[in-house]
Amino acid sequence: MLLRILSILFPLFAITALGFVVGRRRRPDLSHVNKLNMDVFTPALSFAALASKELHLGTYLPLMGATFALIVGSGLVGWAAARLIGMDPKTLVPPVMFNNCGNLGLPIAVLAFGPEALAAAVVMFTVSNVLHFSFGAWLLDHHTRLSTVWRSPSVLAALAGLVVGVMGWTVWPPLLLSIRMVGDIGIPLMLFALGVRLAESRIEAIGVGVFGAVLRPVAGMAIAWALLQLVDLPAREQALLLVFGALPPAVLNYMFAERYGQEPDKVASMVLIGNMAALVFMPLALAVALRP
Repeated sequence: MLLRILSILFPLFAITALGFVVGRRRRPDLSHVNKLNMDVFTPALSFAALASKELHLGTYLPLMGATFALIVGSGLVGWAAARLIGMDPKTLVPPVMFNNCGNLGLPIAVLAFGPEALAAAVVMFTVSNVLHFSFGAWLLDHHTRLSTVWRSPSVLAALAGLVVGVMGWTVWPPLLLSIRMVGDIGIPLMLFALGVRLAESRIEAIGVGVFGAVLRPVAGMAIAWALLQLVDLPAREQALLLVFGALPPAVLNYMFAERYGQEPDKVASMVLIGNMAALVFMPLALAVALRP
């Protein structure tokens, strides 16, 4: 089991470590590359995963509902914790509520459960993205228009892929292969960019950073376990939900905090320490998810 977990996590952390080393030594500006990844490569990945097979949307509805409940439940835990320690909920709730289901979640799904798990992982990623770009943005700025979520290429591509899959339409194989090849750039680039981002970040609020970094996976795994007692999911989706719950805070939380001026130094610390803590929490989640 330990060797299996190591073989799953090693490529993720190896590519992230490479990005960290390059970020330290060369300090590359990946702003344009990251935009390409969000606007081109990840949408292609989402579309190819959902359009490459005939989908029965009804089979994913329980997973979508469980994912929604996990995200909302994590947000409520973050809100209660913020009130308890006298912290601004706008600072703590997003990092606890929205996890790194892109940079880490999609690669782990493929490496741990095979390419067949990618479609389900993309569905979870889409639910999280829709909530993050709508409620997450509104939470930080109540003047934000919720309709802007539909401008996200990742969301649009996932919805297009769902339509193609549900309708049973066949995409011309050479075209689908081209889209898949473009999408294949996304996952390693996500990991590399995460390493560069970690190299650029600074830990300034250690106490808050550790608190948020631990609360995110602990609350997520506890809520995922509780949901699995209530929702009947296939074995693979049960494992995916547990791993989803253990993921660290999303890097996007820092970008949102910086954009809206919501204590970005504290959010950056939670994101940085949280992704480092994934070295502990991800093996734990995989050990539970992969148990016989």
